[in-house]
Amino acid sequence: MKLLIPPPVQGIIIAAAMWALARQTPGLAVDFPGRAFLVYFLGLIGVAMEIIAGLMFLRARTTPNPLKPQNASTLVTSGLYRFSRNPMYLALLFVLVAWGLHLANPLNAFLLVGWALYITAFQIKPEERALQEKFGADYVDYCRRVRRWL
Repeated sequence: MKLLIPPPVQGIIIAAAMWALARQTPGLAVDFPGRAFLVYFLGLIGVAMEIIAGLMFLRARTTPNPLKPQNASTLVTSGLYRFSRNPMYLALLFVLVAWGLHLANPLNAFLLVGWALYITAFQIKPEERALQEKFGADYVDYCRRVRRWL
């Protein structure tokens, strides 16, 4: 794995950077009708997705540790994993988007896009290689059926 910082810790770092950026550029704040609703809606979706995806790993009795995908004992392909190969990362993105909307600073979109590109290159793609080595054709078939993010 190329990544040494667990994704939840990355989420905290990105959230702190978003907060700092919003504090440094308060004149760029943008408010719009329905913003509060979107904050809660996307935040709740993200938290619910994270819990459901985590429970699916527990149910399958396999590791959710993103730093050691080679330790996975089962390929989880049901539930949320029918729609996204990475619902936990997608959930974190939903929470970060909600946080960005709460902060109301459009510059935070650049941090979100940067994080999504970073996590894809340095976490998701190496995870995919490890899972392909571990599960072979079953994983390749799964990748053909299900998109990486959504």
